[in-house]
Amino acid sequence: MWSHSPSFSITLLCASRLVNLRDGLLGRTSARPSEAPGVTATRHSILSGNSLLDAVFVESAEDPARASVLICHGIGEIVPQWFPIQRILAEAGVASLVFDYSSYGLSTGHIRWTQLEQDAISSFQLLELLAPPGPISLLGFSLGTGIVPAIVSRVNADRLVLCAGFTSFRAAARALGIPAFLSPLVPPIWDAQESLPSCNLPVLVVHSTRDWLFPVQMAHDLVSWCGGNARLLLMPGLGHNEPFYRPHLSYWGPISSFLVS
Repeated sequence: MWSHSPSFSITLLCASRLVNLRDGLLGRTSARPSEAPGVTATRHSILSGNSLLDAVFVESAEDPARASVLICHGIGEIVPQWFPIQRILAEAGVASLVFDYSSYGLSTGHIRWTQLEQDAISSFQLLELLAPPGPISLLGFSLGTGIVPAIVSRVNADRLVLCAGFTSFRAAARALGIPAFLSPLVPPIWDAQESLPSCNLPVLVVHSTRDWLFPVQMAHDLVSWCGGNARLLLMPGLGHNEPFYRPHLSYWGPISSFLVS
């Protein structure tokens, strides 16, 4: 497996930089945590191995949070872009911590899949210190849905949310157009069929019906591997990244309700 490490790092690094450059040109990276009234945003640095991660914790400035969640974001995203969603969550009673993986945004270090998992674990440990009383959950979006199931047995989470998810890294690569005969070149990592059956937590799988990247069948598979602990929430008409680029209460509201239940 370790022979795949350089190709994984280069591919993820290039993809993340290209998506972030595109978003910058389109004005999608302009959100600032200090812009919104009614919420409190604090910036944190998280030590994760040799990396120092950039993170932002957001909670309501008016009412105590009833739950907290660690968000593991997608491949080309950075912390500031998640503030509109963190605000929606805060207004619904959910405090949230979003962090940038190693080499993302202002975070230092190098991209490796083992490092991304460690980044999530280290960030969860900080959230445990910051969080008010109440359930603490893990939420993965797109790329994060590979990382979250991989670490769920190594943290003390109370709930699990998988948004716009894939079933394994190789399946994700095939969905992106990598031919099956090239699968041996893709690292055999983040296979939810191996991790989810042993997960006893309540799981919410959220998928958009017009997800152009990962087919809806992947969401059904994720639910089926949870042994009755999961429920599926299908969002009609949304593309893969729309819940992130155009956050709306119709998508994030049911997720907030699940997190505080």
